[in-house]
Amino acid sequence: MREGRRIQKKTTVKQATKDATKVKKKKIKIVFIVILAIIILAIAGLIASNYIIFDKNEKTNLVINNNNITSNLKNDVLIEDDIIYLSQDDVANFFDKYIYEEESINKIVTTYDKKIAEIGFEDNSININGSNKSIHAHAIKKDDITYLPISEMTDVYNIEIENLEESKVVTMDSLDREQKQAITTSDLAVKSSTNFIAKTIDRIKKGDNVVIISTEGNFTRIRTSNGKIGYVKSNKLANEFTVRTDMEEEKQIQGKVNLTWDYFSHVATAPDRTGTTIEGVNVVSPAFFYIDEDGEFIENVGEEGQAYIEWAHNNGYKVWPMVSNAGDGMITVTSRIMNSYESRKELIESIVKACVKYGLDGINVDFENMRQEDKDLYSRFIIELTPRLKEIGLVTSVDVTAPDGGETWSLCFDRHVIGDVADYIIFMAYDQYGVSSDKAGTTAGYNWVELSLNKFLTTEEIEPEKIILAVPLYTRLWTEDSNGKIMRNPTVSMKDIDSVIPEGVERNWLDDEKQYYVEYEEDGNTKKMWIEDITSLKEKVALIKNNNLAGVASWQKGMETEEFWKMLVQELELNNTK
Repeated sequence: MREGRRIQKKTTVKQATKDATKVKKKKIKIVFIVILAIIILAIAGLIASNYIIFDKNEKTNLVINNNNITSNLKNDVLIEDDIIYLSQDDVANFFDKYIYEEESINKIVTTYDKKIAEIGFEDNSININGSNKSIHAHAIKKDDITYLPISEMTDVYNIEIENLEESKVVTMDSLDREQKQAITTSDLAVKSSTNFIAKTIDRIKKGDNVVIISTEGNFTRIRTSNGKIGYVKSNKLANEFTVRTDMEEEKQIQGKVNLTWDYFSHVATAPDRTGTTIEGVNVVSPAFFYIDEDGEFIENVGEEGQAYIEWAHNNGYKVWPMVSNAGDGMITVTSRIMNSYESRKELIESIVKACVKYGLDGINVDFENMRQEDKDLYSRFIIELTPRLKEIGLVTSVDVTAPDGGETWSLCFDRHVIGDVADYIIFMAYDQYGVSSDKAGTTAGYNWVELSLNKFLTTEEIEPEKIILAVPLYTRLWTEDSNGKIMRNPTVSMKDIDSVIPEGVERNWLDDEKQYYVEYEEDGNTKKMWIEDITSLKEKVALIKNNNLAGVASWQKGMETEEFWKMLVQELELNNTK
């Protein structure tokens, strides 16, 4: 038995020794593999660091504001006789989504920021903001694709273009965007990424200027003089400097807009407000301009109007006069103007000249009662007007109604486009039940205003800081006969409501409309009123702050009580004017 144990013990020791040897060999093998992998990686890194991938594409690469967008192009970039052409579809994608071909003049019409331009297919000229300029090319068509000579249109799009022939890259940089550059401190390989093994896409020499795009950890993303975009170690760059800064346009109104319409008919003159002020107001909109029955632009300013402008400016108010298509039967006249590019252009030119003539600060476009089929053409009018006003530092505000309603009252507006293009879109949150209604109702119930406003923000996708909520300083006194038929519904100014409602009539609060309601009998008829007072208006004004809207407008000056202005100052935290 003992001998058997000895043999077994010797066998166990031998096996353990054998196992230990295997483990040792395995460890040596693993170490060898690791070392080999490191050597391979080092060699690969060395190869990669010397491997330059040149652009071998047949088509030219396009870099816009440090982004290579070549894969997103709908058509190739064309270069003919040193002129760089970009297709109309690509211009629409990257510069002007509202660009279009105006068949009546056989030209492309394009807008961008402060410019509107016309370029044709024959003459080497371009019209920018009403002035003709000679250029070296014109628009062309190839295989039913329209191309614009964008290298001749740098003034329109405010860009700088460079054609890097050796690397087949065209760069386009917006001159209103920040650009920083730096100088390399040594010869460098520009990598495609920050990974350990990354291909070299370009090489730069010590002392080369590069465009700084962004910093990511220890790496900086740059653009080389060949138009290549890649990464280098941040510590290999020095003397960073700013070539240009972001050009941010300062708003006329800091904080919330508080606009009031100062309406007077086209047969009246501007009111004399000498010696008066309006607490909290920073914009006034007098009824200076309108389109008459012949489609002519009419000025109703005169000496009284010029005195009004002086009064407003002396009190720190901006002046954005109304331009309206006032009067009955204007739907046909307005349609004729909107359907003609030359008529729209003529009207815009008249507006611009009047603004310069009277030293105005902006315009309030108040076109109503238009045809639904003219909706896109009215949008074109705003698209074409806005850059002309921006060029001279003026604000464009446009009045629109609630999204739901009749063809000529509501469906005639493309609120999304107007809100996108204009500086401000003013939601006239009234009349929920108006003069032509066959049913008595509120002028502007809170629930209706809130629902409509939500459609502006969600369905129409308008930025809240562009929306001005307009509230009514009036209501209606409805008279129904014994059969419930509407007999009369005259407007009643906010300041006159208490004197109109008989003493002793009970006022009932409506939770949904957030306003008081009265109903009483008089001369055998039923009287109804949904009251607009400080309480109801305060509820609607709260929507401005809660939704971060641009501000408030009120229709119209002269209908309010003094408490209204105090309420706005308090609720919207407005600065008092002098």
